[in-house]
Amino acid sequence: MAAHLPIVVYPPSPTGGRRVRVDGEILGLAHGLGDVAEFLRRAGLEGIDETDVARSLVIEWRGGGPDEWTAPT
Repeated sequence: MAAHLPIVVYPPSPTGGRRVRVDGEILGLAHGLGDVAEFLRRAGLEGIDETDVARSLVIEWRGGGPDEWTAPT
């Protein structure tokens, strides 16, 4: 996945999901890797799938990696 835009996935919220920001703009609340991939496609990054999202070194995962989707208790 080639991307030059800053991509940040924020920590899981207490109510579920993680905010996704690309190039300073919040694109939405993701509940899984498929949602992140869809947000990135809508941002113009073609050919992105869940595997690309999980393995990408250009995504900054805050508060846990691509396997963390619930807030700590």
